[in-house]
Parts: sequence; structure tokens; C-alpha cells
Amino acid sequence: MKQNIAVYIHGKGGSSEEALHYAPLFPDWQVLDLDYQNDTPWAAGEEIGIMLRELKAEHDHMIVIANSIGAFFLMHSDAETFLDHAYFISPIVDMEKLITDMIGWAGVTEQELQMKKVIHTEFGEDLSWDYLCYVRQHPISWNVPTDILYGSCDNLTSFETIADFSRNHQADLTVMEGGEHWFHTDEQMKFLDDWIIRNRQKLIVLQEF
Repeated sequence: MKQNIAVYIHGKGGSSEEALHYAPLFPDWQVLDLDYQNDTPWAAGEEIGIMLRELKAEHDHMIVIANSIGAFFLMHSDAETFLDHAYFISPIVDMEKLITDMIGWAGVTEQELQMKKVIHTEFGEDLSWDYLCYVRQHPISWNVPTDILYGSCDNLTSFETIADFSRNHQADLTVMEGGEHWFHTDEQMKFLDDWIIRNRQKLIVLQEF
């Protein structure tokens, strides 16, 4: 009998070791990290899609736990047809808005970015014209049952943006008041753990088949 699998997809600067945290939270599932190497939605999406397809071939059911930009890359992987459920933690759901916000933070214009193609910023993010064009030409399509955890002090995604995404994609949204984009303090991690424990009840029906 094939085993059910929960796949963890880290965010920027994250590591595969983070998956170890989630193993006790899904005791009836094999928890595995997905240590992808690319950092653009077209390349990372393809890489993640290939790895998930290979894993799905060996398992009955597959769920994902995706963090920050890892969720964004996942939504460009064409893997939604065989995923049973997704848990998104501080997901980037509107990359176009985030990039245009960063253009403003950097004090440049879209016209400058179009001319230079890549602009290095003081806050450590490179702005890419090709990246911006890609996300405009490839809007997110997502039809997987999803639970979203969001911190009210998330500095990358506004509440309005995450609420619109949740409403448009029938996702269940949980907000931690005072939570940040990066869930890392003891209080935040306890909130995250409790959120998963509450919402993993939705997986019981999968385990019966």
C-alpha cells in the first residue's frame, strides 16, 4: 500500500531542514522537504512540478505545506491537478503588486527598469523586467483546497491582497494578530502549530481511501 505524503516547500532563504518541524504535526503522513534550486517562477515552477509528479507516482495522496515565495512558485508548477490539499504560510499571492511596490521603494520607475532590465536595490532585492513581464503574462490559477495562515504585520502582502486571493480561490484564511511575514518566535510558531492541528482534520477523509 502506498503511503500518503506531505511535501514542504520553503521560502526564500529557507532550507530543507525546516521540514523537520512539520513531521510531528502530520504523524500519519510521510513528511518530505522539496529542496528546489531555481529562483524564478518559470524555472522553479517547472522544477517543483517535475519533483512533485515523481513523488505523486509513488504515493496515494499528496498535500503541500508552502511558505512565502515557495507558495508562489508552487502555483506556477501545474501540479494542482494531483494535490489533495495545501497549507500556505505567509504566501506571496500577488507578485506583480509586490514588484511594483519594490519599484517604488527603490525610487525608480518601470520605464527605468525596462531600459536597464535589472536594477539592484539597497534593500537587497534585484528588480527584473523579465520577471515583472512574466508574472503579468501568467496570472495565478489555483484550484486546490487551501488553508492560509497570515500575520497581520506582514510587510510584503497587505491584508486586502490576501483577503482578495482567499475569497477568489475559496481558501480558508486565518490571521494572527501581530504575526509577521516570517513566523519564527515561540508565540508565532505555537500559533502556526495550533493552526495546522485544527485544520488537518480536513485530511481525515483522505486517509480513509
